[in-house]
Amino acid sequence: MGNRRVDLGWMRIFAEIGKAGSLSAAANVLGLTQPAVSYQIRRLEEQLGVALLRRQHRGVELTPEGRRLLDVVAKSVSDIDELTRRFRNEADRPVVRLRTDYAFSALWLIPRMHAFRALYPNLDIQIVATQRTPRDRSDDGDLAVVFGTEAEFGRYGALLLPERVVPVCTQGFLDRYGSISAPTDLADARLIHLDAAAPSPWFDWRQYLAKLGVSRNSNAGQGDVSFNTYSLVVQAAIGEQGVAIGWIGLVDSLLGSGMLRAAGPTLEALDRGYWLLPPRTRDDQSDLLAAWLMEEAGVG
Repeated sequence: MGNRRVDLGWMRIFAEIGKAGSLSAAANVLGLTQPAVSYQIRRLEEQLGVALLRRQHRGVELTPEGRRLLDVVAKSVSDIDELTRRFRNEADRPVVRLRTDYAFSALWLIPRMHAFRALYPNLDIQIVATQRTPRDRSDDGDLAVVFGTEAEFGRYGALLLPERVVPVCTQGFLDRYGSISAPTDLADARLIHLDAAAPSPWFDWRQYLAKLGVSRNSNAGQGDVSFNTYSLVVQAAIGEQGVAIGWIGLVDSLLGSGMLRAAGPTLEALDRGYWLLPPRTRDDQSDLLAAWLMEEAGVG
């Protein structure tokens, strides 16, 4: 399409006449003949029932009605031309799309996006975050970052974030509810849960405590709270609602800033975590994003 303007019929013709003050000059700009331009204006005047132009020896002059119409038409044509330019500029920019879940996009990816934009200012990235991420590579150039195991994705994926977790809460929560100095203290604390299918594909509180040889008694769990997205789990921990399982890699900045603090030992499951899945058909854009993700995650 190049810079070809959208055909707006009589509106563009009338706007050019108002700008040039001449039927012939408007015809030259639009690549039309003077009789064709004159015919369009006569038809418009007939439809409106008013005279729009006064023919003079040199050019034309707008009537009061013509000036009123030009005020509307000139702005409309200008706005449409500007919007057309934006559409075409957007269509010409390369785009890469990444599919992942809410937790990875909100807590790991978004805080790092300024670095990607600085490196590739002419590459647009579209983040598609869903509750359930795709479990296979795409056929349309989309990258994906999904949670799973080496058995599921090790053949073609790259492990970005191995699963390493630590209990987290605020100092304010500890001040109100008492210190947590041993794993047995966690069993009696108010816990924040992430809902998941049973058995959970990641460390949940039952698995975490079992790994430490700790079980909760029948009176524990009163006041516990559950969420269906990990971002809300983290927000609840920041809001001093209890102790959450913190993913190393997702809550690092919160631990570093002091908003959250570790409240127990770190456990890891190095055969599972967030995997980068390349598309079946690669292109330059997806390769750039994949390389950047791996570098940011420290994957060699």
